[in-house]
Amino acid sequence: MGNIGWTGIIIIAILVVILFGKGKISSIMGDLAKGIKSFKKGMSDDTPSKNEDNNSNSDNTNSENK
Repeated sequence: MGNIGWTGIIIIAILVVILFGKGKISSIMGDLAKGIKSFKKGMSDDTPSKNEDNNSNSDNTNSENK
């Protein structure tokens, strides 16, 4: 009972298309893609690169030695 075969997946997909319509599904998927791109961009902006990290460590070391 817990196993869903290919025919079950196809039937579920057809029911989703009938309920929501083709246009609504494509707009939902587009919004989801924009959200994922925005999330990835935000994650890459938050993490400093290795060069920036090394420069900040060397600056701290130089200021402590002065």
